[in-house]
Amino acid sequence: MKRYMRKILFLMMALVMSVTMMAEDHVMAATHGSRDIQRDVPDSLSLSLKEAQEYAIQQNRTLKNASLAVQEAYAKRWQTIAAMLPQADGNYTYSNYCGYSATLNMAGTEIPISMPNVGALGVTASMGINGAGIVGALLNNIAIDMKKIALQQSESELRSSVMSSYVSVLALQSISNLLDSSLMNIQNLEQITQNSVYAGAAEQTTADQIRVRVNTLKNSINTQKRNIELATNSLKVLLDVPVETKLFLTEEIDAILSPERVLTLLSEDFDIHNNLTYQQVAKSTELAKRNVHLAGWAYGPTLSVAYNYANQRYYGEGGMRMTPPNTVQLRVTMPLWSSGKRAAGVVEKKIAYEEAKNTLSETTDNLAIQYRQLRFNLTNAYETYLNEKENIEVTQRVFNSATEKFKWGAASNLELTNASNDLINAQSTYVQAMLTLINAQSDLEEFLNK
Repeated sequence: MKRYMRKILFLMMALVMSVTMMAEDHVMAATHGSRDIQRDVPDSLSLSLKEAQEYAIQQNRTLKNASLAVQEAYAKRWQTIAAMLPQADGNYTYSNYCGYSATLNMAGTEIPISMPNVGALGVTASMGINGAGIVGALLNNIAIDMKKIALQQSESELRSSVMSSYVSVLALQSISNLLDSSLMNIQNLEQITQNSVYAGAAEQTTADQIRVRVNTLKNSINTQKRNIELATNSLKVLLDVPVETKLFLTEEIDAILSPERVLTLLSEDFDIHNNLTYQQVAKSTELAKRNVHLAGWAYGPTLSVAYNYANQRYYGEGGMRMTPPNTVQLRVTMPLWSSGKRAAGVVEKKIAYEEAKNTLSETTDNLAIQYRQLRFNLTNAYETYLNEKENIEVTQRVFNSATEKFKWGAASNLELTNASNDLINAQSTYVQAMLTLINAQSDLEEFLNK
């Protein structure tokens, strides 16, 4: 009796320890989660483009979820494999019949049978394996690969988005700086013109027209500052930092722009197997094919092996031991008839596989067209950039010439205003051309998985 009570006490202690450990793990996970929410973020960040991309990858919660999805896929695969490995369960049962005794009637003679209290200890170990389980484990491998590709896609998209947002801020800052420079030039001309008015060498109308131009530039500068704030906040969202954090971008837009890299991209051949979208669709097609095999294994047998240990202890006189202490079972189960359910399941998976193959073919054709379009976009953006780079040099020379002529009275106010407008437009168009070129380069690099 004492020996069995010690066993019961041991099982209860093990159960309590298991529950306690699970509770501690839950508390630690919750604490870790709260720390992640309350993570320390510096008041200011100075980042180059590469540093911004790496920071976003480390902090972005969407990317963290994609990484957790990979771990989740590994856990599901182990569940599938573990289901085919030996499983063991233990149990202990104590029965008290409250003094009841049975009676056996044999040839008119009643024979009393005592019903003592009994304690039963049992251990059951089993293992079952079939083709569906093996194919299921292979399906889990494909699922893991798909999750990894999805993680890589998310990381690539995040890098591209950070680059686009980072460059947008730099482009807007460049435009703002150019407008500031133009404003200083126009304000100097306004002062010179106003002095000429005081001296009687110019009319007040001319000074007023330049004054209007000054106010227009100030409004444009204020608009650009609001755009810079909006673009900076968009970058903060990608970096997953609070809006109060000050961002300092340490890289210049000219340093990011690489004509050599553009020419290298345009000269490379397209290998569709490196494209992440193609990889994902190809894995989906492979998964559909494996599902056909899995449905076919519904006709296959299931082999199971089980071992059972049972030990009974009677606390009192009498008692009949009817249960053998050791039992081994070997079972083979073969499906016979399912009214066409299994056949319909196979047909369904075959149809899904044909759909997946059609999707893969369509994706292959679409990606080839998309590559040609992205390559055309990059070529066009590069040529536009070269043209706008030359235009800004020409308009700068024209503006400088008009400014000198205006100072000496050899150019009219209209000529100066036109030259100023042409320069400002050329500056904005040039910066926009740089931004378009960098985005086109980023899109093609993401497409080629570079």
